[in-house]
Amino acid sequence: MVESRMAELDGLRMHYLTDGAGPLLVLLHGWPQTSHCWRHVIGPLARDHTVVAPDLRGYGRTDKPRTGYDKRTMAADIHALVRSLGYDTVTLVGHDRGARVAHRYALDHPETVARLVVMDIIPTREMWRRFDMTSGIARGTWHWTFHLQPDLPERLAGADVAGYLGHFFHHWTVNRPAVDEAADEYVRAFSAPGALRAGFDDYRASFPDDAARRLTMPVLAMWGSAGLAARVPVLDIWREYATDVHGVEIADCGHFLAEERPESVLAHLTGWLSRSYTPR
Repeated sequence: MVESRMAELDGLRMHYLTDGAGPLLVLLHGWPQTSHCWRHVIGPLARDHTVVAPDLRGYGRTDKPRTGYDKRTMAADIHALVRSLGYDTVTLVGHDRGARVAHRYALDHPETVARLVVMDIIPTREMWRRFDMTSGIARGTWHWTFHLQPDLPERLAGADVAGYLGHFFHHWTVNRPAVDEAADEYVRAFSAPGALRAGFDDYRASFPDDAARRLTMPVLAMWGSAGLAARVPVLDIWREYATDVHGVEIADCGHFLAEERPESVLAHLTGWLSRSYTPR
């Protein structure tokens, strides 16, 4: 049964969901979501793993400090959580902003990461390199530059949190009802004091610090056929950043993979984790 817990990590109170027993599997959500986005996959994955799905710094029920939204600090939060739970090694699964945190974690603690899964992203450095109208990245991710502005996003989005988040749920999905069912939870989370500011600070601290050295652990890149990453050659890009990369496109899926197509995501994750995965 999935349990909701709190951890004290060097002054940061971090909320997380957990279930199961066995090797540690940590699921890191993106924006504009919380750990709730993993609700369909935690139980099945917990059959063979201890599954932990935290709310990242500034998100959900986790504290929302004024600083610390650079990916190295956010990755250090997750590393502290892993250590507090008594584990030395971890498999990381990250989506969207959470995948950027997972990438930073794998760079900073490569000896502790057994496997890495990144969902519907390319490395941050590549995002900024390709932020032009010819690649399609700018058209799909205009919010990156908007969220960099001081104070304005909070003022405009804060006037209609449901409307602002709903824009992304509408335009980034194929299976919209699967995300709509959780919309009230996400609106509640981002209506809490400091929540919008923290989410935007996450973007404000997003200038690339994903170092040039390549990852050596096995990496699985997953993306939706109509997701944000589908605009670029995802697998080719990740192969510039890691030595052992597999990839899979989830059919009939937008950006929110674990909610839109949980069965497909589970099939690929369980195969990957059991090491019976067929490389692409």
